[in-house]
Amino acid sequence: MARPVSDSDLASVLDGARVMPVLTVPSVSTAGRLADALAAGGARCAEVTFRTPDAGQVLKEMADHGGLTVGAGTVLTAAQAERAVAAGARFVVSPGFDEEVVATCRELGVPVVPGVATATELMRALKAGLDTVKLFPAESLGGVRTLRALAAPFPGTRFVPTGGIAAAQLSGYLTEPAVLAVGGSWMATTDHLGRGDYEEIRRLTADAVNRSTT
Repeated sequence: MARPVSDSDLASVLDGARVMPVLTVPSVSTAGRLADALAAGGARCAEVTFRTPDAGQVLKEMADHGGLTVGAGTVLTAAQAERAVAAGARFVVSPGFDEEVVATCRELGVPVVPGVATATELMRALKAGLDTVKLFPAESLGGVRTLRALAAPFPGTRFVPTGGIAAAQLSGYLTEPAVLAVGGSWMATTDHLGRGDYEEIRRLTADAVNRSTT
């Protein structure tokens, strides 16, 4: 019997990490050095988005690195969820709520974090037995004010906001009691990877981790 997915599962997987670099990595060749830079900056987890053809192999390379807990993001289908977990994903993140993705992750025994933008979507997630959701796209939806408005009627729900968040907004989200962790792409962009600027990735990651602990 598959064990249920719950907030405590994700919290255990993240092991106290409150900042999650969200990565779109075009080439497998950069995965190792990227993992090195993130780990050197103090990151303990990362989300590899399934937006590129090599995402599965990138995820595997980063999971094999050993210095990071790696999950899969932008998972749209049950088949993608299966590929991600086979590649080493410890958790799965989706931009929206999809029953098949949730069911597959539950069968595979990994936490799943579906995206929500409205109270109706949040209620669907809660009805499915989940208590952790991704607020997406957080900044476009109104940021912290919207998060507070959604959290108020649903005590006990935990949020992982992502989407348009930059370093300047990080502390504001992390002070909210309902926020488990914050995801962001500013620490390691495709421009950074294109330039091979791993030192900047390390610096931005270290800054984010420091902001999350002060």
